[in-house]
Amino acid sequence: MPYNEFAYFYDEFNGAADYDALFRYIQKELAGQGITQGILADLGCGTGDLTLMLTQAGYDVIGIDLSEEMLSVLRDKADELGVSGQLLLLRQDILSLELYGTIRAAVSTFDTFNHIGPAKNFEKAVANAAFFMEKGGVFLFDLNTPYKHKEVLGDHTFDFDAPDASCHWQNHYDPEAGRVDIQIDIHDKEANEDYHERFPEYTYPLPYVEEVLARYGFRLARVADGEDFGPCRPDSQRWIFTAVKQYTQEMA
Repeated sequence: MPYNEFAYFYDEFNGAADYDALFRYIQKELAGQGITQGILADLGCGTGDLTLMLTQAGYDVIGIDLSEEMLSVLRDKADELGVSGQLLLLRQDILSLELYGTIRAAVSTFDTFNHIGPAKNFEKAVANAAFFMEKGGVFLFDLNTPYKHKEVLGDHTFDFDAPDASCHWQNHYDPEAGRVDIQIDIHDKEANEDYHERFPEYTYPLPYVEEVLARYGFRLARVADGEDFGPCRPDSQRWIFTAVKQYTQEMA
């Protein structure tokens, strides 16, 4: 699901995200599997705060997103940091991924894999990540949990206010489909203009996710709470998975 106008306000409304903690966790998990350098793909990189942290840490990062607006914001950040030459950005759909070679690792955070559902799309995205992954490579990704869909998002609405914009976020929960339909209405205070985005978000039971990973050659090394990175709880709102590829697939 590509963000369009929302891309330019994403960082304002995502200010509570602890990128430093997420980066430390990902770096620790990668190092634990012996990966401290090499080619790493950030699938659904968005505006790229994590992408840039991984680039500055010495990984050869490929930032991939379907939204040209998101990539434009990331390019500006990379230019400001002076790391544009160390970073490859690709406008691609992760359901039709083409990396032209193998990778040592892939990350996907902030619910990207929830947004690409339903289940057949989720499975396709896992299969694509697996196809380009070297043996021993690591795939780290997060998912909003069924608990969050039911108890936190549900049919609730949320209002956010930032210096440059305000946002009205409305959800509709469909338990049979395992989906939340989301509408975002943004008011740009400076331009006095309104923007609207609509998209679904899907979630999946934990045993199903593990089965899909195994089907495409991954061993689930760890699943943790995706916010405090400790053990999963019944009320965890996000999971983060560390999956290790068991073999390298032959590429045509």
